[in-house]
Amino acid sequence: MWRLNRVRHKAGRQVGSSEEVRLKRREHERALRQARRDRQLVSKRLLLNEDEEQPEVIMDTMSGEQDVVSLLHKLQHSGPERETHLRALSNALRGPSAQLSFIKQENSMHLLVSLLTGSNAQCRLHAVRCLHELSHSPHTNVAPACLPATPYLLTYLSGQSTKFTELCLYTLGNLFPDSDIVKEKLLAQGIIPALASCLENQRHNLSVVEAVGFTLSQLLQAKDAAEKIIPQVLASSLPSQLLSVLTPDPNFGLAPAIECAWCLHYLACSEDNRELLARGALLQCSSLLLSLGDAVAEGKKEEGMELLVCPVLRCVGNLLSLCPVDSLSTQVGDVRLVAAVCVLLQAYPHTQPALARESAWVLNNLTAASSDFCSALLSLNLVPGLIQLLPFSQGINTMVLRVLANIAHKKKKFCVQLAQLGLVSTLCATLKMADQEMVTLSLEVLFLLVLSTQQVADEFVRLGGVSLLEAIQYNSEGEMRRRAAYLLEHHLLTHSSDLTVDNVL
Repeated sequence: MWRLNRVRHKAGRQVGSSEEVRLKRREHERALRQARRDRQLVSKRLLLNEDEEQPEVIMDTMSGEQDVVSLLHKLQHSGPERETHLRALSNALRGPSAQLSFIKQENSMHLLVSLLTGSNAQCRLHAVRCLHELSHSPHTNVAPACLPATPYLLTYLSGQSTKFTELCLYTLGNLFPDSDIVKEKLLAQGIIPALASCLENQRHNLSVVEAVGFTLSQLLQAKDAAEKIIPQVLASSLPSQLLSVLTPDPNFGLAPAIECAWCLHYLACSEDNRELLARGALLQCSSLLLSLGDAVAEGKKEEGMELLVCPVLRCVGNLLSLCPVDSLSTQVGDVRLVAAVCVLLQAYPHTQPALARESAWVLNNLTAASSDFCSALLSLNLVPGLIQLLPFSQGINTMVLRVLANIAHKKKKFCVQLAQLGLVSTLCATLKMADQEMVTLSLEVLFLLVLSTQQVADEFVRLGGVSLLEAIQYNSEGEMRRRAAYLLEHHLLTHSSDLTVDNVL
């Protein structure tokens, strides 16, 4: 099964042995992605050198600034030690104060660009490493200072080594958040077609694919992305290429699929997401959810899997909201999707309640306009599991109750089946909850069940439901009071009297 393999990049500076560094990188990467589950997170990523196994020596501020000045002076003169000086400069640029010192030095960036575009491959690699360190700076005035290098970074996406291409991509991705000027320049310089071309040419190189996904996701989270960026992305080949990455590679791991799924999520949130529907995004994402649900059902909740589940759920949920009802079955492909989503919903309420809530939301969107999916929940015996989730809080129970309401709205025979599965007694419990939304929804579902058959009304009365509604009628306001009063006056009080007479006789 898929796994989140060792990732040798995307982490801040750490110390310790090689194995400790690798473990900390993975932990840091997971923390970044977990933070992004519940909110959009623009973050910076730092690639570490493969040979960084020794503890890092933290230099004092004055020493770092002096080193930068000294190294720049040495680099102005050609010689066999230029590679050594460039490597030392990239190390020195790890300090925030050294980064500021660098951009203040006259012609420092032009010198770095000349080395980046020179004929010496090792010098080019160390030069882009220096730029990468600068892009990771916490100071917002560093990113604009790197603008002279951005056309070359874009050009180098079409070739060079894997390590070099990754450095260029993560450097570009780090530059967006700090500067609208940098973002505008890169858009004008053609970063979107450059990313599309890179993804097309390097589609079998999954570490580069992951880096493209990160860089694109940074762009798509810009405040003006809906107006300036997303239309360009949708008009390119990127959506189709992102969809093709959604099937994780069993050897490399989940990371590329996770990055590309987040890109698709940001695109699916836009007003133009009908273009994604036309490209088969709903069918592709639904197919992946089926696979993920099957894996979880078999007990294969691999490390990092939930980080892929979240954006894919959001893609499906958003695309369902715009999918025409008459093409829903074609777009989704398989009614068994409800079973996969139910598996995810029941797997995470304790450990990942936000993910369980996302699953319930997708289930709600599936059943809102489709009798087929409602029927599938009943025929596949999935409703008892949903009923068991009604005591949960954090928005899970309200969304699950909406799903049950969707089922009840469709057909009277569905209401009868819901009652036979024990929903009436559960509604007696939810009507006592302090959550007003839960009580209002419970009244709505109860009304539909009572209308479906006389037996439901009789059962509710036998369970003491009349006193529950009377309490709501006298202690609540607005919609809850009106609904409770209507049920009592028009559907239950006469049944209550009849039951009492029968008991006396």
